[in-house]
Amino acid sequence: MGLNVTQKLIKDHLLEGEMKPGSEIGLKIDQTLTQDATGTMVMLELEAMGVDRAKTEASAQYVDHNLIQEDSKNPDDHLFLQSAAKRFGLYYSRPGNGVSHPVHMQRLARPGKTLLGSDSHTCANGCMGMLAMGAGGIDVAMAIAGEPFYVKMPKVWGVKVTGKLPNWVSAKDVILEMLRRHGVKAAANHVFEYYGPGIENLSAMDRHVIANMGAELGATGTVFPSDEETKRFMRQEQREDEWIELTADKDATYDIEEEIDLSKLEPMIAKPTSPGNVVKVSEVEGEPIYQAYVGSSANPGYRDFAIASKIVEGRKVNENVSFDINPTSRQMLLDLSKEGHIANFIQAGGRLHQAGCNGCIGMGQAPATGRNSLRTTPRNFPGRSGTKEDRVFLVSPETAAASALTGEITDPRSLDFDYPKVDEPKKPTVDLDLLQTPVSHDEAQQVELVKGPNIASIPKMEELPNDMELPILLKMGNDISTDEILAGGARVLPYRSNLPEISKFSFEIVDETYYDRAMDIRAQGGHAIVGGQNYGQGSSREHAALAPRYLGLRVAIVQDFARIHWQNLANFGVLPLTFVNEEDWEELEQGDVLQFNELREKLAKSNQFEVTVKDKGKNIKVEHALSPRQLEFILMGGLINWVKDRLEK
Repeated sequence: MGLNVTQKLIKDHLLEGEMKPGSEIGLKIDQTLTQDATGTMVMLELEAMGVDRAKTEASAQYVDHNLIQEDSKNPDDHLFLQSAAKRFGLYYSRPGNGVSHPVHMQRLARPGKTLLGSDSHTCANGCMGMLAMGAGGIDVAMAIAGEPFYVKMPKVWGVKVTGKLPNWVSAKDVILEMLRRHGVKAAANHVFEYYGPGIENLSAMDRHVIANMGAELGATGTVFPSDEETKRFMRQEQREDEWIELTADKDATYDIEEEIDLSKLEPMIAKPTSPGNVVKVSEVEGEPIYQAYVGSSANPGYRDFAIASKIVEGRKVNENVSFDINPTSRQMLLDLSKEGHIANFIQAGGRLHQAGCNGCIGMGQAPATGRNSLRTTPRNFPGRSGTKEDRVFLVSPETAAASALTGEITDPRSLDFDYPKVDEPKKPTVDLDLLQTPVSHDEAQQVELVKGPNIASIPKMEELPNDMELPILLKMGNDISTDEILAGGARVLPYRSNLPEISKFSFEIVDETYYDRAMDIRAQGGHAIVGGQNYGQGSSREHAALAPRYLGLRVAIVQDFARIHWQNLANFGVLPLTFVNEEDWEELEQGDVLQFNELREKLAKSNQFEVTVKDKGKNIKVEHALSPRQLEFILMGGLINWVKDRLEK
């Protein structure tokens, strides 16, 4: 039987395990990607592990999240990351060079390769015929050190694409339609693979848009074939010699099959406060808006900006709208300037920001309290924008630009002019000035890490006790995101390399008293939390596991976990458990005390065991999905302890 593209990629990189869905496999990782919100911790982990030099084919450290320099914390960390990239043999993308995902696609992504990134939207580079996955920072550090990446063998969800997108509809509407159909957790432990005759009508950057937001469906990754369009894109980037063809065999099959007809799609919109809360734009037309925002890794292409530019050309945005333009790469910004699109934005009343993630992760461009913000970003979780009481909608560039003109949510098809025609530059810019290449091994050995005063070493984590009494400090519902566990934004992310400080923001969106209550009982053995379905969705930031762990979190019991956060909890020695009987979630209350007796022995015997609810005379049954390898390092207190032990031996 023939193989699909995903299966070919996994087979070519399989180091351990069998290609049996649900079983743990170990994959060889060819490339890694880290960004500055997560990369500082990765570099500290490489130092703690004693890594000499990256063992991957290409690893890159990007500075794209923490660009605002309101004090010394961010620039100090930029210097640290630059020195660490030199020391460990990584590419270094300087501040202003752009968002990691499109820059990596332009400069380093290669068909047939694996890519692991400490950013959940690393899956965007699946548009290039790669197996690209997000993971916690320590998993990426291990990959840089030459270790396999362990993940559950995914099922492959085939999406047959037919037809061609109509006017006023673009790639963002494709992925929003997928989210309308399936919601934010249906694709857990799946890889989406797009194929079929309609694929040729999607550009490489269109595919990037679709692959990027596969993360919002809970997928392990999204894969497109490497075909003539991939070749065209790489030729444009002067990298055609690195192209290979990679397509599914004619008799390939998929675990799940569905079809999407591009010609039948219309403008879509995700309402607050979830990427899965999708309806047609026509259903919410007329609601007034405060902001329209174009940019981010979810709409990073030249066309995405150019079409918005042509829509507002010669016109003025509504006087009540902040029209924010966030270029995604310096290379893209140069082309947009040359072709007059930046002038169009400014003349229309737009606000131009530097090339980077910016408002997507709450680093500037926060909307006014309770006002509607239309964004081409991938996520609209509560408070992610930087405003606690935000109302963020996810839309295409066409819908964002049309609504900026009218001052209200507008179906772009209702505008009184024809759909503008956009042509790519005949000779696109290829810009390498701000991407520094790895130095030689000899030169790297002479580099000292530059550590500013805000960088704190990771404290030692204790082993998992055999007996514990843990109060439930928080009980939460469904779809709690990592943004709610540990917020991003200009107020929080500058402390990303200082665990004691960043932990003060833990769960503040859920319960502002959590930090103080956790600190009060930290020395008494710690605490537990209880959650609902899809716990830990969203960003891969391992701080959302590491900060609560620092505050004494030892056990998380939920109805089910999002993949990356589940893995991050295990990596840092937090025991991730799920309810065997979901009605037990109803029984537990914040303040209940859970008794774990002979825990280490129980974990060794079975993946199911009972926990006593003290003072209620009740036992609840829980289970785990950890591999023997994961159990080993959880018992030791986390992956760092496990690695140190291996190195010492």
